[in-house]
Amino acid sequence: MSKKTVSTFVAAILWMASFSAAAQAPQDGKTEGKTAKIEFVKTVHDYGTIFEGANGECEFEFKNTGKEPLVLSNVRSSCGCTVPSWPKEPIMPGKTGTITVKYNTSRIGAISKTVTVISNAEDVILRITGQVKSKQEESLPEKQQSPMQQNHN
Repeated sequence: MSKKTVSTFVAAILWMASFSAAAQAPQDGKTEGKTAKIEFVKTVHDYGTIFEGANGECEFEFKNTGKEPLVLSNVRSSCGCTVPSWPKEPIMPGKTGTITVKYNTSRIGAISKTVTVISNAEDVILRITGQVKSKQEESLPEKQQSPMQQNHN
């Protein structure tokens, strides 16, 4: 036999073996449910109104409700002002974990950011919202009526 004939014969056997393996894969759904599943207590954190320089940290707690270990391969934010941290070790079935998100509160204005959680279960979008006001607004005294206005009441 020539090398070309042997190569063609081996290729044909490998090609047929791939169909055989595919035919033996379970088609009855028995493997379904044997995966990791991620469920969050909340997917949105609203800071409400906070002031410049305040602690911009919040937490998103989750649980692996699946049957296999949950692995978070990446957690990324929509911009550099939001920094997530997450567990690097697998979360076993029935166990919980926490993703911590730190927002830079030196940015005055509306907060509307997303954090994408990428795992072996499903991708989940977390959101943070709120409003950051300047420190000057925090230190302004509340308006008080002047003595002249009080006499007219």
